[in-house]
Amino acid sequence: MNHTKTSERVVNFNAGPSTLPLDVLEKAQSDFINYKGKGLSVLEMSHRSGDFMAIRDHAESTIRQLLSIPDDYAVLFLHGGATTQFSSVPMYFGQTGPVSFIHTGSWTKKALAEIKKFGSHTVLASSEDTNFDRIPAIDTSQIDSASSYVYCCSNNTIYGTQFAEFPDTGSVPLVSDMSSDILSRPLTINRFGLIFAGAQKNAGPAGVTLVIARKDWIATHANPNLPLMFQYDKHLKEDSMLNTCPTFSIYLMGLTAQWLVDQGGVSAIAAKNQSKAKALYDYIDASDFYTACVSGNSRSLMNICFKTPSDELDAKFHKHAAEAGLIGLKGHRLVGGLRASMYNAMPSAGVAQLIGFMDQFRKQ
Repeated sequence: MNHTKTSERVVNFNAGPSTLPLDVLEKAQSDFINYKGKGLSVLEMSHRSGDFMAIRDHAESTIRQLLSIPDDYAVLFLHGGATTQFSSVPMYFGQTGPVSFIHTGSWTKKALAEIKKFGSHTVLASSEDTNFDRIPAIDTSQIDSASSYVYCCSNNTIYGTQFAEFPDTGSVPLVSDMSSDILSRPLTINRFGLIFAGAQKNAGPAGVTLVIARKDWIATHANPNLPLMFQYDKHLKEDSMLNTCPTFSIYLMGLTAQWLVDQGGVSAIAAKNQSKAKALYDYIDASDFYTACVSGNSRSLMNICFKTPSDELDAKFHKHAAEAGLIGLKGHRLVGGLRASMYNAMPSAGVAQLIGFMDQFRKQ
């Protein structure tokens, strides 16, 4: 029986964990105590049981379908969040040459700190000189062919920037942190050596990290001297079951992936994301009260950063918006201002409600 009262739910613009599709929440609710008549919850299942393996396999196959992931790429479900991948990737793959690094914000800064612990790097491009207000121009002819890999963060939640196109890195593998825009648009997977993404923005709840990586690249860098949980080849061999995997998070990721299929796939959701972002950017750009923090093709479709004429008005806006049921609009502490995070599950009606509030607030 469905007990959900949608009228009691807020419009959630938090940067992450973020809003999940209501259909997913209701499905999880209906199966929570007695999953498909099995007499137990997914939370109680053995991670090696046939029932859970079917859940895991469905999650993997659906994600492969959504992103057209070739068979020569691994799909892993790991612990530790994207932050663990900041260490895992250079520890495992970064020993053959410098990492060519594209610096676009706070999350790449954290990744760079870990890269420095395991090897050398060169800065291929950076927008630090303008406080990360854009995706920097990238001259791919400057990529050192001896590089272990090229590193980027596809979408920068704090600053509201996003790669519209990824650089062609040739024979050097491209590694991307896609924690905040995975599954939001089609990808050409074979242009990447490895993609990682914490699930809690577009792919499900916190607790599981999705890794998509070339199997041959994993194999050629196998190193038994690394700590066990940092060995991608072992995770691949054991189907992400080196230890007890994050079972319920994988289950919810699978439900979220199926919801995306039901919406028409990533191409359809990308069109919806474009439409939602355009509506808000168009309103801001036409306003003499609000100012967007990013311009041009660096603008993120996921995280739209903007400001009112003063810090005091920003604080008032955030407070009054929350009172009106629009939560999570305060900008990150590093940059201030305001931020609307509009991931896949944000309905167009939620964006329209925000624009209506913005117009009302402006007139006060």
